Amino acid sequence: MNNIETPIFLKRQDVTLAYTLLRIIFGINFFVHGLVRIGNMGGFIEAMVKRFQDIAPSFLIVPFAAFVTPVELISGFLMIIGLQTRNAIIAGFVLMMPLMFGVCLLQEWDTASSQLIYCLVFFILLAGCSLNTISIDKILRNRK
Repeated sequence: MNNIETPIFLKRQDVTLAYTLLRIIFGINFFVHGLVRIGNMGGFIEAMVKRFQDIAPSFLIVPFAAFVTPVELISGFLMIIGLQTRNAIIAGFVLMMPLMFGVCLLQEWDTASSQLIYCLVFFILLAGCSLNTISIDKILRNRK
């Protein structure tokens, strides 16, 4: 019996387009997370402090909670437009680490599962940065 695998033929232009669309839709998701909270940063920070009151002191939660919204907003926007894309993806990916740690401490396993999906998308986007050719980054690289 012949064990030759059938190759899967993917067109680079289709993979590039798929990457771009994933980057944009994920950027929209992250951007809107930040956007809806930006007008109520105090409320978001207060909710985070209350949520973690039995686990961590507020002096640890407040600076982190204040950091979440701007990172989501800025990295999401940069992913949408494809500017500093790799750095925006890394920033979002790094943000997921303390978020994951926190929800695991709270034993919110459904939220942790959802965050794992975010981490997988970040992995795909970071690993596929060479496909980021429909972007402002590419335009700027071509000018140099």
